[in-house]
Amino acid sequence: MHERVYRFLFNDEDARVCKDIPPNACNDQPRNFLIHIVALALTKTGDQFMDPKITLSWLLTTLGSPAFYLSLLVPVHNTFSLLPQMLVAAAIRRIAIRKWLWSAGALGQSVALLYMGYVALNLEGGDAGLAILCALLVFSLSRGVCSVAQKDVLGKTVAKTRRGRVSGYTETVSGVLTLILACWLMYTGERTLDVVAGILVFAALLWIIAALVFAQMSEEPGATGGGANALEEAVAQLSLLRTNAEFRKFVLVRASLLGSALAAPYLVALVQRNAGSELSVLGGLLLAASLASFVSGSTWGRLADHSSARCMTIAGLLAGSAGLLALLMVAFGIGSMLPLAACLFLLYLAHAGVRVGRKTHLVDMASADDRSAMVAVSNSLIGLVLLCFAGVGALISQWHLNAGLVFFSLLAIGGALLALSLKEVQQEAS
Repeated sequence: MHERVYRFLFNDEDARVCKDIPPNACNDQPRNFLIHIVALALTKTGDQFMDPKITLSWLLTTLGSPAFYLSLLVPVHNTFSLLPQMLVAAAIRRIAIRKWLWSAGALGQSVALLYMGYVALNLEGGDAGLAILCALLVFSLSRGVCSVAQKDVLGKTVAKTRRGRVSGYTETVSGVLTLILACWLMYTGERTLDVVAGILVFAALLWIIAALVFAQMSEEPGATGGGANALEEAVAQLSLLRTNAEFRKFVLVRASLLGSALAAPYLVALVQRNAGSELSVLGGLLLAASLASFVSGSTWGRLADHSSARCMTIAGLLAGSAGLLALLMVAFGIGSMLPLAACLFLLYLAHAGVRVGRKTHLVDMASADDRSAMVAVSNSLIGLVLLCFAGVGALISQWHLNAGLVFFSLLAIGGALLALSLKEVQQEAS
């Protein structure tokens, strides 16, 4: 059956492509290709169901957790997903068969989600916030291990010119499933905590199934030498910040544009305070985020290929404007779900543009000799900056409920203006 599906997705000539993978893996490629899609679609769907910027933010606000915990959701999720990739990539490379690492990481994420579901029904206030953050820490560390292992397994089992379509089909399947969930939430009852706990448990089941599916992969033993510790490389290459002014400026821009990600939990809390805590509102926000991911990719990609600096500028301005617009609407009494969900749509759309722009800019700015060093240095510094911004967000949120949204919206706008000073690296490359 997997052969028929694979040939349906590719024409006869394309289906025989077998570039850059071990010869013994060619016969198993159709089966492995579909295993990747099924396993990753399951986890991608679970990711969107438990989105820290929407679902977990909604949950903490409903449970009455202090804003301090809200400010830590995105930094813990992002920073501690990154750290394992930098610290253990070399150790993982010494293991010849890596599919078991991915399955183990998926099971770790499922355990974290099951505990979140328990917290949703049994704790509240600061206790709930601390418990959710601890579970998110376990989730993120496990996610980092999965990320390292999956890239390596993909490189050994699916040929070049096929790998991009793994991500494409994964995004399509998970996007459709998330849209179905969002629409269901918009028309379901008001038992918020029961339903949100059920969503988290269901997401955990998706990860368990994905772990079992991925374990069926036919993987050839890989090379076990030559791995480098990205964190050690980052420390060794910190001098790049002193010697390369353009790279230093890029890191400042990337740090400032973190506002596009960090503003989202505060915007969700704003929606909840003004539009209510009904599940229909949560469904509307998930729907807005899903639609933003659908329409963002090709548009931002074309702009980034033309000018990644301009892409970051436009996306940063859009992100900051979305947050400030939401605050203005609430101030003028326009605080219903639909206009605020539209602001979240714009924020998610803008954040996608920030990600596409900064990834494209770094790749096009760097040369083959210093690209890996630049990636390691910038990732390390951004991880630290995320944690610092979490502290800032927590402090200013004690002063005013909307202060976090104002700060991170202005930060995104500042990053956009800084991006105007970046070189047009696409024109240089041509």
